[in-house]
Amino acid sequence: MIFDEVIGGYFCILVDESQDESKKEQKTLIFRYVKNDGLLGEWLFDIVGVENTYALTFKKEISNILSRFNLPIQNMRGQGYDGASNMRGEWNGLQALFLKDCPYAYYVHCFADRLQLALITVAKDEPNVWQFFSHLSCIVNRVASSSKCLGELKSFHRSVVENMLASGERQSGKRANQIGTLYRARATCWSSHYESVRNLIDMYEASCVVVESLNKSTNQQIRGQADGVYKVMKSFEFIFILHLMDNILGIVNALCQALQQKT
Repeated sequence: MIFDEVIGGYFCILVDESQDESKKEQKTLIFRYVKNDGLLGEWLFDIVGVENTYALTFKKEISNILSRFNLPIQNMRGQGYDGASNMRGEWNGLQALFLKDCPYAYYVHCFADRLQLALITVAKDEPNVWQFFSHLSCIVNRVASSSKCLGELKSFHRSVVENMLASGERQSGKRANQIGTLYRARATCWSSHYESVRNLIDMYEASCVVVESLNKSTNQQIRGQADGVYKVMKSFEFIFILHLMDNILGIVNALCQALQQKT
């Protein structure tokens, strides 16, 4: 269907790559084009495993796909990638390689990725914020260090939710009170930092109980690490920045989602 709509017309490509669970590089190819009815079409077209993330490898794989479906590179009118050097490189990046074949294939740096890079730069310039996310990572690693800890976390959180529902402090509803867990933030996706912050706020009390129980471990190293993590979690500075980041990242997350819409 996508091929029938694109064939003979102009199109743009959106490309991204990521590792799957087996650590193999996977590349996604999305076509963006104007359909026969004048409306914008944007569809995932293919997912291809690649041996490496070199720009030449990406170009070869994408060219093979275009050739297989008789879509000439000369009809490409746009490229959308992230800001990695292998994608946006002025001389040897993927966008530069395609521009050599088609000078009209203008490159646009993904707006959501530009927002992520801006966030990283700002966070690095503010030591308290950068340190907060380092502490957050340590807390998640401690609380999720074993199946036993995760079991305790979910069990205590379940009782907290039940008590809050009974007292009316928490509203019931579809999917409103699912018992989840803490999530590790991914360095390249700051939307995941928002999820990590939100989950810690929701499970803060249960997380403190789990870390406090680790203080009773017979393992001296575990006990020492847990004691340090517990002191951080209970500090005013950490709690203040936790809620500050919840507010800021909530706004940023809405903007990030908007920047990924077709419009």
